[in-house]
Amino acid sequence: MKTATLALFTGAFALTLSACSGPREKAFQQTISRALKSAPGAAQPSTIVKTELAYARAAKERGQYTAGLDFAGSGARLHGRNGPVDAVEFFSALSDPDTAIDWKPRIVVMSCDGALALSTGRFTDQEGFVGNYVTTWVRQNDGEYKWVYDVAGRDDPQPPPRRQFEDGDIVVTSIDAVQGLVATCPRGDDGIPPPPALSISGEAPGAAQLSRDSTLRWRWEHQADGTKFVSAEYYYNGAWVTAFEESLASPNEE
Repeated sequence: MKTATLALFTGAFALTLSACSGPREKAFQQTISRALKSAPGAAQPSTIVKTELAYARAAKERGQYTAGLDFAGSGARLHGRNGPVDAVEFFSALSDPDTAIDWKPRIVVMSCDGALALSTGRFTDQEGFVGNYVTTWVRQNDGEYKWVYDVAGRDDPQPPPRRQFEDGDIVVTSIDAVQGLVATCPRGDDGIPPPPALSISGEAPGAAQLSRDSTLRWRWEHQADGTKFVSAEYYYNGAWVTAFEESLASPNEE
């Protein structure tokens, strides 16, 4: 979930994601539908990808903040330059911008039971700045997913501008790979060992959450310099593995 300046499958299977417009979007949606029908188990990262695509499309069609409220779950929080704030209050006080932020997921990690998931990827904001984001998703009683936490930050420094191509150049369009990571389910009476102990500074606001099936843990921290840190770990084949760690800058946010 992105604001103006706050800005698949089991294992490590990579789902290719092409540009989401016209025939390409239709073909991609068909790929997602086939995956949802054939993928085993309740935890299907392709479901999160499908939800993110629907969210991004709604942001363009209905407005950034309107879509943000529609896809928000109970108690949803936005992590801004001063820490997490209530998403409903934040969005309700704003008018939708003329142009929505564009974003795509690159990694989706899910608990074994599929009840909790996190996505991280890249965004481009209305001013053309790029950066990373992290969104936490919770499965609802109807099986749909709603976001409950969102954080984003621009790259600092920004990457150099893309080279302008001339007539006659051969251009190959890049394809983003969405990596789906699913926690290993316990078998029989096998218990899941607790995740590694966390080292959280008592001076920096933060929190950690373990999924209800104890196979996925994520945490956020708001550091003294304004950096927003988020990480996720999941239980995989008998060991705890780090899915991602993101340190997102705040100083340039307005």
